Order: sequence, then C-alpha cells, then structure tokens
Amino acid sequence: MLWRNYRFVSGFLFLASVIGMAFALYLEHFQGLEPCPLCVFQRVGLIGLGLFSLIAFLHNPKHQMMKRLYAALGSIAILWSAGVAIRHVWLQNLPADQVPSCGPGLDYLIEALPLKTVFQQVLSGSGECAVVDWAFLGQSLPVWSALFFSILALISLWQLFRRY
Repeated sequence: MLWRNYRFVSGFLFLASVIGMAFALYLEHFQGLEPCPLCVFQRVGLIGLGLFSLIAFLHNPKHQMMKRLYAALGSIAILWSAGVAIRHVWLQNLPADQVPSCGPGLDYLIEALPLKTVFQQVLSGSGECAVVDWAFLGQSLPVWSALFFSILALISLWQLFRRY
C-alpha cells in the first residue's frame, strides 16, 4: 500500500506542485497569458505546498508531530490557493456592471503600499481578474485551478488527519 506511505504522499504532493507551476509558467511564457494578481497569489500557495512537501519528503520524519506539522503547513498553503481561486471564479462570474475597475499592477502595489493594503486590494480583485482569456472544456483557468487545488487540499488534509 504505497499510497499510505507518508514519504510517498509527500513526494506526490511535491510532484503535483511542480507540475502545476510548470503548467502555469508554460501558459505565461509560451502561450502569452500574463498572470493577474489573483493568479500570482494562487501560485504562492502552490509553491508553499511544494516546498513543505519537499521538506517532508526529504526529512521523512519519524515522529507524528513533525509529520502533522509539515502536513498542516502544506494544507494551509494549498487551502490559500484554493480560496483565492474560488474568489477568482466568483469575480469572473459577476455581471459586467459589477466587475471592479482595473487597478495598478501588482509590482506597483508592492512598491507603493504597505503589505496589508496590497493583500486587501488584490483580494478584492480588479477588472483584469474578471477577464476569461483561456478555457478548456468550457471552463476558465481559475475553475480548473480551483479543482486542482481542492484535490491537493483534500490529499493534504488527509495526510494531516490520518492515522500513522
């Protein structure tokens, strides 16, 4: 029962994170899709899951407390991504007259504003986040991202709460 092995699941989560980031970078650099601020925030959580999963894979802790710590940190990171992706889907499904106006880019916000204000502004969304510029099987990229992140979150939470 390989899938029950802590190290195997950690390695799987790391590999899934790498594949997710590779796809995001492919869309950005080869398909010309510029990530909106919400997309960037989703990537942060995915990278967080990947880092915590890699550390857990390499460390392969014997104590339950350490296993649960890595799983909790990874779960928090990927739940962040899932939450931001769900918010992104919500923004894309707003009526056109309710879509927030486009604001300054993320680079400018980070340079000009305190970090708390940057988070508030980005999470409130902007017009550029509501644009659907890529779809697969009739669903936008944030929908597929939310599904992917939700599956990874379920696996991470299972890793956190399962018996060792």
